Amino acid sequence: MSLDESLFLAINGLAGRSEFFDHLFLRLSSTSTLYLPVACAAGYWIMRRRWEALLGSPFLAGAVGLSDFLGGQLKWVVARPRPCHAIQEAIVAGGGACGRLFSFPSNHAMNTAAAAAFLHVLYPKTGWISWPIVALVGLSRIYIGAHYVTDVFGGWVLGGLIGGGIAWVLLQWPRFRAAEQVPVSSPR
Repeated sequence: MSLDESLFLAINGLAGRSEFFDHLFLRLSSTSTLYLPVACAAGYWIMRRRWEALLGSPFLAGAVGLSDFLGGQLKWVVARPRPCHAIQEAIVAGGGACGRLFSFPSNHAMNTAAAAAFLHVLYPKTGWISWPIVALVGLSRIYIGAHYVTDVFGGWVLGGLIGGGIAWVLLQWPRFRAAEQVPVSSPR
């Protein structure tokens, strides 16, 4: 048994032992769970830095969209079966399906890391809230039986590079932050 399979079984083996954690990790794996935090963050971004939000939102959406697309394509290139299909001892939390055929990379991990890296490059103080969410979502994918640990780590690295790279490119555009710093004329 490989280290990846052993780590998977150690984490996934906890599934079914606690109703609270089963429910928590199933909710964290649901895409709809992230809608409310995303809406709150977007509202805050618009209130605090309207110009940056208007210019940056399409780039953030593009980073997550590109991450999701590339993750989906990589699954077919790597063609690694999901652990819930490949390991007999795997527990599928919640008794539901564990996903489609292939597992590498985890799109949940990739997309959340892309968003967190994007925001962290633009606003470093956001890391204290975004990275723990990324970690919990990634852990949830292993816990529920959908991904190996390396699927999640690979998703984090790829998503982080995409999100951070796109944010870095955005920061190179002089108008992105320059419009916020227009001097206010003083009364004479």
